Amino acid sequence: MLRIAIFDDHAQRRESLSMLIDATDGMACVGAFPDCRDVVKHVAECDPQVILMDIEMPHVDGVEGVTLIRKQFKDVKILMQTVLEDNERLFASIVAGADGYLLKQTTPERLIAAIEEVHQGGAPMTPTIARKVLQLVGVRSGRTGVAQEFHLTPREQEILGLLVDGLSYKQIAERCSISYPTVNTHITHIYKKLHVDSVAAAVKVAMQEGLV
Repeated sequence: MLRIAIFDDHAQRRESLSMLIDATDGMACVGAFPDCRDVVKHVAECDPQVILMDIEMPHVDGVEGVTLIRKQFKDVKILMQTVLEDNERLFASIVAGADGYLLKQTTPERLIAAIEEVHQGGAPMTPTIARKVLQLVGVRSGRTGVAQEFHLTPREQEILGLLVDGLSYKQIAERCSISYPTVNTHITHIYKKLHVDSVAAAVKVAMQEGLV
């Protein structure tokens, strides 16, 4: 059973998300909270594997919540939910260590798929959010030769780009016509070359350094 916690200040949305998760086979909502004032305590108590985190909340918002969580819980996956206008907070959540990013108007089907993807090691983003992230950090700024500085092979650079676009390992395998274990091997090599240990960290380096 995949355990999911929700942090969202909108009571009706928390209830709707909880009902959606509990109605999905193999998933359970283990906690729903209006802000991140006691986020470390809540995460410790309900022990989620995936967290749905609203960026904009009173008192302690989602960006600070991610920062607090990452200090003590390295393995939990954090999926941010945002609106398009949250440019600065979106970038801040990337730096803080969030694993994926979705617009709040994402369909229930896509939301459930994103929860599964992030749990499996992917970095899901809606196309709109992916474009916004690229615009924010200037990935397409025309830098050349940067991938070579990290000694990435063309295949590794391709796979890193797909991670930035939010594809899961399974989707990358299908897109590149290679096996799942081969994808895993390539990503292990990418982690080593970028000196990171997670998809979120790899995406962060890729965006900051203009690797894709």
